[in-house]
Amino acid sequence: MEPGELRRAVEAGRATASELGLRACDATVIHNSDRVALRLLPCDVLARVAPAKQLADSEFEAEIARRLAAVDAPVAELDARVEPRVHSRAAFAISYWTYYEPVGSGIAPADYADVLRRHHAALRQTDIDAPRFTDRVAMALREVNDHERSPELPDSDREFLSDTLSALSAEIGTDEAGDQLLHGEPHPGNLLNTRRGPLFADLATCCRGPIEFDLAHAPEEVGEHYAGADPALIHRCRALNWAMFSAWRWRRTDQMPDRSHWRAEGLNRLRTALDHPGMT
Repeated sequence: MEPGELRRAVEAGRATASELGLRACDATVIHNSDRVALRLLPCDVLARVAPAKQLADSEFEAEIARRLAAVDAPVAELDARVEPRVHSRAAFAISYWTYYEPVGSGIAPADYADVLRRHHAALRQTDIDAPRFTDRVAMALREVNDHERSPELPDSDREFLSDTLSALSAEIGTDEAGDQLLHGEPHPGNLLNTRRGPLFADLATCCRGPIEFDLAHAPEEVGEHYAGADPALIHRCRALNWAMFSAWRWRRTDQMPDRSHWRAEGLNRLRTALDHPGMT
């Protein structure tokens, strides 16, 4: 978020928490992108503050979190001290989550694979409507193919992204037999190392697809420890994920920090992924 909007988001998160009975004298920004994550003290709660246009996504995330908590999934949970729902204030959608103090220096590939396997098992017990991953690809294609939505995207890169998204989506999305509910973006930034063990956060990206789509967000070594995963499909999904990542960075409305760097880096990583021996 831009500085002015960020200030309003922080105040909305803090003020709403206070009204709900949580002492929120201080707010620290933990993450700032199209939505903001705040640590509020002294109540020690994590507030997620998104623009009101993302209300439906925030409500979807809260519902997924409630259902996964009921089946003991390894996920971050909504804060139990307030009603487990999304609150609206001053053009923002706000939800309150348990804050987990990070521990340790990293998660070993075998442990990463184990927690993702357990997460997938819990997701299979969760009955909720969610888009297929191909719907997300279609959204990325709309951004790439619309010059008004991505006015700064060079024509050569526009053609490259459009062709890559279309081809990989068609190739990976043909067989729906192995689809299940997925996290959607279980990359290391969304896996918290806590005293309770590793927990997945940021559940709004939940979608349906093959498990390899999730594994493609994890470090490459993780797939080697996930029994039954198809290495070739992981490589294709990883290329597709970088293509979608790149598409989002060229959106006119994208607010990812250091966007210029990630525009170039995303395209470079996509080309590297397409050149991987596993793609042949």
